[in-house]
This record gives sequence, C-alpha cells and structure tokens, in this order.
Amino acid sequence: MTAPAFYALRSGGWRDYVTLLHLPYTAWHLSYVVVGACLAASVDWPVLGLTVLAFTLAMGVGAHALDELNGRPLRTSIPDGVLVGLAVVSVGVAAAIGVAVGLDRTLWIVPLVVLGAALVPVYNLELLGGRAHTDVGFALAWGAFPVVTAYVAQTGTLRGEALLAALWATLLSLAQRRLSTPARRLRRSREPGPGDLAPLEDALRLLTGATVVLALALVVLRA
Repeated sequence: MTAPAFYALRSGGWRDYVTLLHLPYTAWHLSYVVVGACLAASVDWPVLGLTVLAFTLAMGVGAHALDELNGRPLRTSIPDGVLVGLAVVSVGVAAAIGVAVGLDRTLWIVPLVVLGAALVPVYNLELLGGRAHTDVGFALAWGAFPVVTAYVAQTGTLRGEALLAALWATLLSLAQRRLSTPARRLRRSREPGPGDLAPLEDALRLLTGATVVLALALVVLRA
C-alpha cells in the first residue's frame, strides 16, 4: 500500500507520532513566523523563540492531532483519546505562551492568541459546516496568520510590510495546496505511478526547502 504522504514513516509505535508532525510542512509554516518577526526594525530573539515554540505546539502538534482525528488521513494507530489530549495540551500551552508574551510586550497579541486557539479546531475538525476548511482558509490560517502574529509580537503594531509579507505567505500557501491536494488524493485513493506523484512532490520538497532557507537567511541577516 502506498504511504499516505511522502514524509510518512512505516506505521506503528513512535513512528506514528513523527508522521503526525508533518515535519516538512511544519518547518515550512514555522518559516512564516520567522519571516514575520524578522521584518521588525529590531528583533527580540527570546520573543521570536517563544512565538516559534507556540506555533510548533498549536500548529505542529495540536492542529495535526485534530486533523488525524478527523478521518485518519495518515492512517496512524494513535488512540483517539491521545490525539485529543495532544491537541488540548499543546494548544493550551501555546495559548499560555501567547498570553505571557502579550502581558510582557503588547496586549494586541491577546486577540490573535484567541483567534489562533479557535482556528485549530474550527479548521481541522471542519466546524461551522467546513466553511473555513478551504484552500483560502488554509492559506489565511497557516500562511498569513503566522506572519502577522509574529510581527505584532515583535512590534505591537501592524504595518504595510507585514501585510505584504502576509500576502506572500497566503499566495505561497495556496500554491502548496494546489500541489498537495492532488498528490494526497493520488496517494490515498489508488496506487499511483511514479510519473503521477514525482512532479508534485518534488515541487513540494523544493518549495519547503526554499521557504526554510529564506527564513534562515533572514535570521543570519538580522543576527
């Protein structure tokens, strides 16, 4: 049987938890956090570290746990109760980090923390009739939102450069969906030929690498 994703490990045990993290895509979207923070005139590195940690927990763990709970797209054997527990704890800790940063830096971050905590179940469990679970919803929630949140955490405000970067992340995330959706359908519906998947997944790997390298370049530039 074809693996459910190009980054999925062999099913069972600890490997299921690694697969659950969607590591390439998590790294991709955490790069948006770094880009947003590095647009600030002066980067507060501890705040950036906390912002990355919060998004790692809420998105990398919590959102992906609920996504797996909703239909088992990765075919893991992780019990439902464990997935729910991972989601609740990770999102709760991420929200606590966000509130702490807000109280220390700027209260403008608190509404974004509330919005982010709500986005995780609304998007991944397809609440509200699934109206947020669209390509545009994905791009705004996991593309624009990390950029804006990281910038606001650094500056306490929102300026044109952050909005333009959010638009960049939205468009790039839409491109990701245009590639990943057909690739996912091919893997999970039938046995694809190498010519079907290779162009799509090679492009996804290259875009992941390009986004991560851009974020690292900004860190080196601002350090």
